[in-house]
Amino acid sequence: MANILPSKTKYRKVQKGRNRGNAKGGDTIAFGDYAIQSLERGKCTAAQLEAARVAINRYFKRRGKLWMRVFPQKPVTKKPAETRMGKGKGGVEYWCAIIKPGTILFEASGIPASMAREGMRLADGKLPFKCRFVVREGVEIL
Repeated sequence: MANILPSKTKYRKVQKGRNRGNAKGGDTIAFGDYAIQSLERGKCTAAQLEAARVAINRYFKRRGKLWMRVFPQKPVTKKPAETRMGKGKGGVEYWCAIIKPGTILFEASGIPASMAREGMRLADGKLPFKCRFVVREGVEIL
């Protein structure tokens, strides 16, 4: 499994921060006809995003086109087990994407609506928050 992470960052480690409010951008369908949109907030690790992407692509059997609209660009650090306090911040353990309610996660086109719905349902099962299936305005659902 390919590990998704940024090729270069300005800072190696970042503070935890807070995840408040709704999505300001990336909350409308931009590329495809069908998408999944987050209904809750949370962190989505690179492994979870990759698992969702693989689940969709396996179900689509390489038909249509898929866009991943989020990218894990926040490093999450962790100190080793049984380590005393102090001695600085731990090393980067994994990368995650900060997801707010309303964020579009994946988009697809070039496939029937029923197939898109099922593929997105499979991806939703791999993600740590609830999502809903959305359709671009003007697209017919047969």
